[in-house]
Amino acid sequence: MSTPAASHDEGAVDRESDPVFQLHVGGKLEVVSSVPVKTREDLSLAYTPGVARVCTAIAQQPDLAYDYTWKSHTVAVVTDGTAVLGLGDIGPLAALPVMEGKALLFKQFGEIDAVPICLDVTDVDELVETIARLAPAFGGINLEDISAPRCFEVERRLQERLDIPVFHDDQHGTAIVVLAALRNAAALTGRTLADLRVVVSGAGAAGIAVAKMILEAGIGDLAIADSKGIVSADREDLNEQKRLFASISNRAGRSGSFVDALRGADVLVGLSSGTIAPEAVASMAPDGIVFAMANPDPEVHPDVAHANGARVVATGRSDFPNQINNVLAFPGVFQGAMAVRATRVTEGMKLAASEALAAVVGDDLCAECVIPSVFDTRVAPAVAAAVAAAARAEGVARL
Repeated sequence: MSTPAASHDEGAVDRESDPVFQLHVGGKLEVVSSVPVKTREDLSLAYTPGVARVCTAIAQQPDLAYDYTWKSHTVAVVTDGTAVLGLGDIGPLAALPVMEGKALLFKQFGEIDAVPICLDVTDVDELVETIARLAPAFGGINLEDISAPRCFEVERRLQERLDIPVFHDDQHGTAIVVLAALRNAAALTGRTLADLRVVVSGAGAAGIAVAKMILEAGIGDLAIADSKGIVSADREDLNEQKRLFASISNRAGRSGSFVDALRGADVLVGLSSGTIAPEAVASMAPDGIVFAMANPDPEVHPDVAHANGARVVATGRSDFPNQINNVLAFPGVFQGAMAVRATRVTEGMKLAASEALAAVVGDDLCAECVIPSVFDTRVAPAVAAAVAAAARAEGVARL
């Protein structure tokens, strides 16, 4: 049947020829049965009357749900669509392709089934209540693309309420990968984490989480900047999260702009949509380390950063060396946590994940390889093993 309106729609013509849209036709996921249902006997075992015996057993012993349902290997990927990629608040429906993609990566890289759930609600109380009511069907909750500072409270309250891992990947996945790359970059340039002075551009969810983890790992000093300059204790315009962070960072008491703080710094971590001038990079200490992770356009182009003294450069893009990609973290984190039925993901588990990820690079360490490829099959098993061991050591594992 002809569709005259579509024939005059320039967007529709583009979508018909665009390989990205063609790949997304019908979505990127499907549900596939793991058992046969071809005979009456199959049906009686998979559904009524046989299934009633399993239901009764679980009612009497709830932990059996991990053995006899998909709970042990299934994660809910949950968003409200308020901070999607670099697109911002585009709503839950427009966020669905990203959540499908996240679920695809869970399966591809961690052998974990994941269900995209896009909620048409942004109130923190309602978000927490809705996700908590959905939680019994899942072994973990991956929060995704929820705007700051709301995301901090949503994650905290859910983890207090639930006995399964709750992980906001925009925060912690990014932090795990950045710290792993930074460990290797420091080693490559003959320094330790304690030797480094770091400046972080961007004080949103990812920026604060990365900064906290770097501090926890023993960095020498760190300052974080938002659009109004360095986050410092003397500022009166900070939200609760930034005030808390100001109290544990910036030991040198720097103030002023991001560019001011960058002079003489060893490391630049870019987690904002701004641009960084070449001369700002040139003002850094020798053998500078630049992680410019804005997508699709890094805060400073890698060639420009190298030309202005940076020894190691990483971005969020796949077409440059050293891609800081969360897929290096979250599949292994959930795989390890769920393998031991952890009740939460602790700071120790995140640090263990980062150390394991850094160690995968091994003898391949060079300026173009401070972090493994996302297609390195050693990554998820190494991260999972480290996370599981840390969960047991910290007493949050049930197996």
